[in-house]
Amino acid sequence: MKPETHAIHGGRHDAGWSHVPAIDLSTTYKTGLLPEATASIDAMAAGGEPAGSPIYQRLHNPTVARFEEAMATLEKTTHAVAFGSGMAAITALLLATKGCGGHIIAVRPMYGGTDHLLSSGLLGVRVTWCAPHEISESIEEDTSLILCETPANPTLALVDISSVVAQAGSIPVAVDSTFATPFLQNPADFGASLVIHSATKYIGGHGDAMGGVIACDEEWAGRLRQIRIATGGILHPFAAYQLHRGLQTLPIRIRAAQETAQEIARRLNKHTAIERVHYPGISPSSWNGQLAKRQMKGPGAMIALELKGGMEWAIRMMENVRLFTPAVSLGSTDSLIQHPAGLTHRIVDAEGQKQGGIGDGLIRLSVGLEHVEDLWSDLSFALQSAEEEAPGLSSFPHAV
Repeated sequence: MKPETHAIHGGRHDAGWSHVPAIDLSTTYKTGLLPEATASIDAMAAGGEPAGSPIYQRLHNPTVARFEEAMATLEKTTHAVAFGSGMAAITALLLATKGCGGHIIAVRPMYGGTDHLLSSGLLGVRVTWCAPHEISESIEEDTSLILCETPANPTLALVDISSVVAQAGSIPVAVDSTFATPFLQNPADFGASLVIHSATKYIGGHGDAMGGVIACDEEWAGRLRQIRIATGGILHPFAAYQLHRGLQTLPIRIRAAQETAQEIARRLNKHTAIERVHYPGISPSSWNGQLAKRQMKGPGAMIALELKGGMEWAIRMMENVRLFTPAVSLGSTDSLIQHPAGLTHRIVDAEGQKQGGIGDGLIRLSVGLEHVEDLWSDLSFALQSAEEEAPGLSSFPHAV
């Protein structure tokens, strides 16, 4: 079946007589006979599925399992493991790799929270930041994971997954594919071992449910479940229901938002206030454009732009939008605008921001489902306001 069909029917086979699968909110379950309950506990402690009773919601939940099954189907993996947030998923992944070695190779830019977690040393892992073509020379004896995002947050930079996998050899490659969604990109097709999503974004699609999910094989699923059981990071069943429901409209939402984003990006690329537009489909003949054609099924609905006037113009632009909501996150039905250096990537140090191309004039747009002309009118007015002379604003201080 095609992805559009999987998005609707995935994870629904055990709904019984219900047309819509029920939400199981129980925090504890009847154990039944003690030997059977003990066997179920042993199976889950080893990272497997329950052999009988789920025992306790922190260990397993049927509603969460349905969402996981649907995500695994869409990402063309055998398993998926869902968490309470995207960062909970990333944390579990990093903890799961420690038993294989304490060194991780990561490619900037990536989401500010992930960058901060890697750089902070909080989880006791060492990280080497490098460009995509430097991965093979960065591998050490205890390298246990290679982590990248494509398209990357916030600049939409693309990473050639096949090249990363070739350089990695036997080392697992994890790809954060949040911006692309399973509908536009399937990293497992190019050899990635793990596919990460902040399900809070496009998968939920309405800005009212938080979650994270990692699609992977059975072995990795077992490791991740063990971490999830120990840390209590499982996705809440009501959020799982909302995210599973969001999958049903993901293809049509992505298509509609992408169509608008392509037109917005084309117009932005000609605007006098803008130094550069970052969008996978903006230059089809470029390296990025060719990679996007080979690796993705479409350029998506995220746009980044660099204003000629830097921080001063960024402040004025964000003050003068009316339809674009100034807010972090992305992938909602409504359009959002944010300033990465001041918000999502504020906790990344100055050197990290420089390596990732995150300047004071960079603006990130999440294009929603409003009419293209209404959105363009809003951006045009905001950009015109940005070009006007701004009062003496001090240069933007970087976070320590």
